[in-house]
Amino acid sequence: MASRLEEDLCCTVCHEIFKDAVVLSCSHSFCRDCLQSWWTEKVIKECPLCKRRHSSDRPPNFALKNLCETFLQERDQRSPEALCSLHSEELKLFCLDHQQPVCVVCRDSEKHTDHSFRPMDEAARQHKKELQETLQPLKNKEEALNFDLLSSVLDLWGCCCSGPPCCWEPASGMAKTS
Repeated sequence: MASRLEEDLCCTVCHEIFKDAVVLSCSHSFCRDCLQSWWTEKVIKECPLCKRRHSSDRPPNFALKNLCETFLQERDQRSPEALCSLHSEELKLFCLDHQQPVCVVCRDSEKHTDHSFRPMDEAARQHKKELQETLQPLKNKEEALNFDLLSSVLDLWGCCCSGPPCCWEPASGMAKTS
């Protein structure tokens, strides 16, 4: 279902978002090509909405053009996964059994009978927590490997210290200056 804003940004001839919008002296706006096509079919150049007569002058409607471009950019940046591909409904739930986002229509379908669901944001928080818990041992191992690598480099280059505290800064790998 189109939003009110999207409806307001649609040409009344083609019912699409304005492309190269022009404004007539009656203040109605149309796509330049839509108006041109409309006028080629008519003897008298009139507004497709109010039927008021007009000259061939069709100045661009820059404000409307900019609004349409901004709207289209923002719409294109929204996640395509936000709508169910089967029902075009918003994906608000997460099926724990199938581990996938679902809409309310999917939830009630035969495919998801007796399944468990969570709100999308709750499921996302849980998955994030699980990923962080899985990642922590890897981070610890990385730190240990970095320390082992530094120790090996110091052994190769020969450290002047007989033990801690060492003259090398472990965080930077640079020698301390006294």
